Amino acid sequence: MNAIGALGSSRANVTARTKMVVEGASKFYQARSGIVHALDNVSLEVKEGEFLCILGPSGCGKSTLLWSMAGLHGLSGGRIRLGQEPILKPHPEIAMIFQEANLLPWRNLEKNIELPFELKRIPPDKARIKALLERVGLKGFETKMPRELSGGMQQRASIVRSLAVDPSVLLMDEPFGALDAFTRDEMNLLIQEIWMETKKTIIFITHSIVEALFLADRIVVMSARPGRIQEIVDVDLSRPRGVDVQSTPEFIERVNAIKAMIDHRKA
Repeated sequence: MNAIGALGSSRANVTARTKMVVEGASKFYQARSGIVHALDNVSLEVKEGEFLCILGPSGCGKSTLLWSMAGLHGLSGGRIRLGQEPILKPHPEIAMIFQEANLLPWRNLEKNIELPFELKRIPPDKARIKALLERVGLKGFETKMPRELSGGMQQRASIVRSLAVDPSVLLMDEPFGALDAFTRDEMNLLIQEIWMETKKTIIFITHSIVEALFLADRIVVMSARPGRIQEIVDVDLSRPRGVDVQSTPEFIERVNAIKAMIDHRKA
């Protein structure tokens, strides 16, 4: 089996079955300035194999929602399910990629990728890790330390680390926001390709309308705090999408429409 075959097959047979459900999610937390109302009655269904982007301004609660979907934050009200199973703590079917790569500086690339296996006390899947490293262009860097890798390479490593344990859901919290524009385009192309190959359900947080339109099947537009779902936008652009699609009149028109929608709600 080749590297791509080791990651998954085509998306042709993806069903529309519901994968995750958010029901009436609300979140309050204590800050120095007082009680913060982060989320207000958010309800959402995520389909199996869907690429869903959650878009909104800074502080709108989108990361709070994602962390709750990962089982890393408790809700003040409502619930989150994976299938019929409540998500109350981290789940083996759910992996998360953060804004920073969070590689341990004292471990080389290979040892960083093997960390989730160590935490689960299971042997690392060497064949899958090898295929993934080759797929993202990191073959030959296994013994490099994080300080020897560029920001883009570190984020590639974090993608491999998350996919190595073969989760069915991948949560991504603005993972490319700190990268330069050229590297960000490369990473968006890469994650689109991996998603099309593996059929993973991906929920991707961003504050970039362009990034959301480029990646998503659907875009959940959130309001300013307290975070509510303002609109859900279907994206029917054909795939695979090249970076050049972003300069087409159709794409620019959609960007402006979403921007106008957000600006109207702010007014």
